[in-house]
Amino acid sequence: MWAGAERSSACKRSDKSKKMIQIDEFSISPDHYINGERISSEEKMMDHSPIDGRELGLVSVGGQKEADMAIAAAKAAFPAWAALGPEGRLPYLEKLGHIIEENVDALAKVETNDNGSLYEASLLRVMKRGGHNIEWFAKYAVDRLPEHAVEWETARHNAKHQVVYNPSGVAVVIAPFNAPFMLGTWKVGPALAAGNTVVLKPAEWTPLTSSLLADFAHEAGLPPGVFNVVQGYGEVVGDALVKNPDVARISFTGSPETARIIGANAAKNLTPVSFELGGKSPLIVFDDADKELALDNMVEQYDNCGQVCLAGTRILVQESIADEMLERMVERAATLKVDTPMDFETDVGPLIHPEHFAKVDGMVQQAVADGATLVYGGKPHEKGGLFYEPTLFKDVDNGSQMWTDEVFGPVLVFDTFKDEAEAISKANSTEYGLAAIIFTQDEARAERVTHGVSAGLVWVNCFYVRDLDQPFGGTKNSGVGREGGIWSFDFFSDIKNVSTRKGTFR
Repeated sequence: MWAGAERSSACKRSDKSKKMIQIDEFSISPDHYINGERISSEEKMMDHSPIDGRELGLVSVGGQKEADMAIAAAKAAFPAWAALGPEGRLPYLEKLGHIIEENVDALAKVETNDNGSLYEASLLRVMKRGGHNIEWFAKYAVDRLPEHAVEWETARHNAKHQVVYNPSGVAVVIAPFNAPFMLGTWKVGPALAAGNTVVLKPAEWTPLTSSLLADFAHEAGLPPGVFNVVQGYGEVVGDALVKNPDVARISFTGSPETARIIGANAAKNLTPVSFELGGKSPLIVFDDADKELALDNMVEQYDNCGQVCLAGTRILVQESIADEMLERMVERAATLKVDTPMDFETDVGPLIHPEHFAKVDGMVQQAVADGATLVYGGKPHEKGGLFYEPTLFKDVDNGSQMWTDEVFGPVLVFDTFKDEAEAISKANSTEYGLAAIIFTQDEARAERVTHGVSAGLVWVNCFYVRDLDQPFGGTKNSGVGREGGIWSFDFFSDIKNVSTRKGTFR
């Protein structure tokens, strides 16, 4: 029997004949999922855990062949899936969401072992979001798309006008390594709910929870070809996917550098793209702020070892309270526990991969060479492996690499400002514009600064608070387009205006 044929077998039964990857009591297929079947590739890559470097298992590596197979399967499955309509697709997607919710523990353990994220966060919050992503968008398509398919009449033309959301075709979804399951389902959910068929490519360093998602989709009864997973390297199989002329939409989360390559390839086929990219966001603290609240959020920016695109990595504090806030920030950072992410008491786990570790450490050492003052941390942690000390700089030149470029590690910079104008100027002094975090008790000031900063998301006296019906995306190098709520369906649909002259039907 195929590994995903029944719920208990999807991630709990070991089948050594198929060389399943075993994490605790859970078994994960190492192969692609194409047209409802597991497909093995001759080329393999070893998947390592960032926690301790141990080998998790060999994973199939796809190329042109697998990319073409997956897109062909998705293209063939598209007409029937699209014809179901939102209500016809709802039972499949609700069942998929329920299966995800029933397997939160498996997903949390597998993802923590695969990418080093904190097990507590995965178990209690992040993996539950995956099921919610699928179900919420499916229900939204049923409940809300008719509202947006507006009908109105014009006396001038004696006509009725309608706006209709039609499925667009095959959607390629490329997920990042820092939250592969949650961010993958965040895109897969609306793509499937809109009536598209999907090819998901997980990051090569974190393929395992996407493989489980394929098991769950199979168990939920999604027809063959509706959902596919292809593993491998971005420059090979990812390149083949985004160049394919049969692809109707490409949604990517990752770096601006990779997005430029994808965008150039997509442009040759005029394939619409949605890019959610990096950030170098400001966290701005005014002298009237709730200091305890601000400090809590300042330290929170080390979450997931700093591998969070939304993180406020440039902390800007008004001069009158800067010395006090810096001292207290260091005190808070010193209490953070750097250890295995499986421990509920751990605050900071490992970085994802030796290659990324070298990049983070290289940027830290470059900042020191550029004259920045190292206030705290600044080197690999004594635990060894991929653990890095929470790091804080001050006196960072506003034109230097550490100020302008995304580190994507547990590295923050601290700077000061005199007034609102300088805070806004410094906040906007990078090529990124993903988020901004503002702490003040002056409502008028909060509104002025919110309008002044260049960012797709602004949080005032809070952080990381967002509902699925709100738009998500960035400005400048932080992205192209918006997803979430109706914005996801604007992207994943072909929007059609229909004008019908009245009185012409019998």
